Amino acid sequence: MRASPRLKQAHIMHQPLITLRPWTLDDLGSLVQHANNARIAAWLTNTFPHPYDEEDGRAFIKMTQSHHHRQIWAIDRAGEAIGSVGVFPQHDVFARNAEIGYWLAEPYWRQGIMAQAIGQLLDYAWSTFDLHRIYARPFGDNTGSIRVLEKLGFVKEGHLRESIWKGGRYHDELIYSLLRPDTA
Repeated sequence: MRASPRLKQAHIMHQPLITLRPWTLDDLGSLVQHANNARIAAWLTNTFPHPYDEEDGRAFIKMTQSHHHRQIWAIDRAGEAIGSVGVFPQHDVFARNAEIGYWLAEPYWRQGIMAQAIGQLLDYAWSTFDLHRIYARPFGDNTGSIRVLEKLGFVKEGHLRESIWKGGRYHDELIYSLLRPDTA
C-alpha cells in the first residue's frame, strides 16, 4: 500500500516508516509482546483482552485470515508487527460507511507511525470499497488518537457523554469522520 497524499500535505514524513501487510503466525511473538499492555487495552473495547496471551494472539491472527476479516492489517516496521489497523464496512442503510479501528505498540507512540498507518488504510479503503464516509470512535480522553484523526483531516461529528464503561469508570465517546476526498 502506498503512502497517503494526506500525509504529504500534513508534512509528517515523505518516506513511510511502515507498511501494512496481512497478519501471519510468524507475528505471534511480537503481537503478544506488544498487545499485552494495559495502556493499550485501556483505549479499546473489551474484545481486546488484558492480559493478552498466546491463545489470544492465535485467535486474533486466525480471525484476520478469515475471508470476512481480510481488512485487518499488521503495521510492519522493519519486519516486525508493531500494531494493527482495520477497516470494517457497514451494512444495510449504512453500507457506504466503514469504521476504522487501530492500536500501536507503546514504544512507537508519538512518532507519526499511526498517522502513516491510517493514511495507508484510508487509501486502501477508498480504492477497495464503495464508500462515502469512514469514521472512528475514540474514547473522549484518548488525546493521542484524537490528534492523529485530526491530523488526517477527520472532523468531529459527535460527542456521546459517558457512553463507555471501561476500567471501572465512564468515558465519553467521540465520533470522527472523513468523507471520500473527491466528494467532500
